[in-house]
Amino acid sequence: MRKASCQLLVVSCQLLVSMMVAGTARAATYYVTVAGLGGEPDYEQRFTANANDLDKIFKSGVGAHVVTLTGKDSTKAKLTEAIEQAAREAKPEDDFVLTLIGHGSFDGVEYKFNLVGPDIAAGDLAALCDKVPAKRQLIVDTTSASGGAVAALERPGRAVIVATKSGTERNATVFARYWVEALQDPTADTDKSDSISAMEAFAYADRKTAEFYTSQKRLATEHPEFEDTGKGEAVRTRPAEGREGALMATFTVVRIGAAQAAMNDPAKRDLMAKKEDLEQKIDALKYQKAAMDPGEYKKELTAALVELATVQAQLDK
Repeated sequence: MRKASCQLLVVSCQLLVSMMVAGTARAATYYVTVAGLGGEPDYEQRFTANANDLDKIFKSGVGAHVVTLTGKDSTKAKLTEAIEQAAREAKPEDDFVLTLIGHGSFDGVEYKFNLVGPDIAAGDLAALCDKVPAKRQLIVDTTSASGGAVAALERPGRAVIVATKSGTERNATVFARYWVEALQDPTADTDKSDSISAMEAFAYADRKTAEFYTSQKRLATEHPEFEDTGKGEAVRTRPAEGREGALMATFTVVRIGAAQAAMNDPAKRDLMAKKEDLEQKIDALKYQKAAMDPGEYKKELTAALVELATVQAQLDK
């Protein structure tokens, strides 16, 4: 039984590695950002500003397909059209990022994202995103009550980030502000890879959100969480061991600095893509370590690190 269990663990880890490095030679990232119904001028302005900031950030990337909906365009029909466009155009090797900014509601059973006109339920959003062929997906729901959307949105290959730990945290959130800030602040790049992963951006925004409530001497009414295994409970922090956080750690949301410059340089673009693939492979190996023979793990890790050093040297020329 023990041998069978170990073999099952190895197979599971191999599948996880395949999922994590499915982005090899990714051609593009498809971004859909929506600033939902504000209800009040202050919220309307805030939501629109956050969405427009993300629009600028995402459009600076090479191979990015960006659709941003604000104001009167923030309707269920327009959102459906934007995701269906990604479904028609994206390839399995591409990445897909959906960001929801605004207000959400939860009636104890169903989460809805507030839009101009009819709202959209989490189940409907999940069904739309399921049509997008990109194997790696990220949904960032920064709204109030967003914790109530996790169960409907989660699936293997998709990371889900929410601003609240449950659907009962209904107050307006500040998480969106710090998520946008994370994608602009080089200090969010904690591993100094010149790219900001979903995990790095989450950790930054989560910390800033907590600091906001502390500085304002207010009881925190939002507690950001994430789920990226496709079948688990959302968590607040990445555990020392386990699959939680594996996908988010290898999901590049934006590139900055030298990485962005390299991707804008046709002569270095392929090298930069190869570097990112190797970094993903190394991260995947670390998650697979417990299920591998120690000698084989060391051999594969050493080979990947040597190849990464070679590619980096070529980029530095």
